[in-house]
Amino acid sequence: MYGDGKVRTRGGAYALHGGNPVWSHANRHIDLWIELLHGWELEPIAALPFTVTLDFEGDQFTSLNIPSADLELLYGIVKDELSTYGRLETHVAAQTNRGNVVLLEVDNYQLPQPTGAYRRQHARSCIAIDVLVPEATAVGYYHHDGYHTASGDDYASIFRSPDGESSWGAASFPQAEVVRRRFAAQAEDALLRASMDLLRSHLARRPRQNPIKAFREAFPAHLEQLMSRGEPNFQIYAASVLRQLGANFELMGRYVRWLVMNGKVVPDTVAEACYTMASEAMVMQFRLMRAVISHKPDGCQDCLAQLEAAYQGTVPALAACFGETVS
Repeated sequence: MYGDGKVRTRGGAYALHGGNPVWSHANRHIDLWIELLHGWELEPIAALPFTVTLDFEGDQFTSLNIPSADLELLYGIVKDELSTYGRLETHVAAQTNRGNVVLLEVDNYQLPQPTGAYRRQHARSCIAIDVLVPEATAVGYYHHDGYHTASGDDYASIFRSPDGESSWGAASFPQAEVVRRRFAAQAEDALLRASMDLLRSHLARRPRQNPIKAFREAFPAHLEQLMSRGEPNFQIYAASVLRQLGANFELMGRYVRWLVMNGKVVPDTVAEACYTMASEAMVMQFRLMRAVISHKPDGCQDCLAQLEAAYQGTVPALAACFGETVS
């Protein structure tokens, strides 16, 4: 149904979504961009230097997202807001017909993939539409760890078009961006150099204090709220705090391995510390889930102590290796 004859890659067999990861998903932005860049036969790992800037924001860790400037420098990709002054599907079709991709915020409930969430739970999500055929009520899009299609009623629900009407009320506006490949992407050695420049630039913006220390100080209040609010709130908390922490450092570990594979000298202890961060965040998530279900608080002090110590072997160690001056 693709409409343009191109073959899309399905599934998460790529380096960042393959293997046996600790965290199978990061968030709706990172997961989407990994698949989209892979679909365009670009190297997503080069875009991971931003992971060194993760900080604790008081109530959550920094949400993972590739900066727009990094996408343009590495891949020649430009993002702009998509104005939707008419029918949403008409605008999306106009852009995809020009070879562009539209990022559209949707409700997970509306999507036929992944099957586990279909018509079962509401959650914010984002899809990257690269093919839309209005006359066939069919759409193709990247989402989570693969490429998917929707048609018929599923197509209508994605565009929030009850009874087949694809129009928006005055109080409801889609959040959409158009993604264009306006410039040539960096390749091979040039891509590595550009990624290293981004790493040094982001290291200059890294937190000056260990963010886990700040998290430890705030955690007793977090735990009190978790115990009082119960299991439904825990799922949201875990995604905003523990998943962002763990997935960030797992991605950083993949990036460090990529640097080593490309001839950069990085101590093995850096990648090991990254994976310690990823796995210990997962352990803490399981312990907190058990605490909430059993109504028995768990301060997780040993997890927090290990996370705080391991952090010193990640971002500060990378700063010691590469410094902060752009070459």
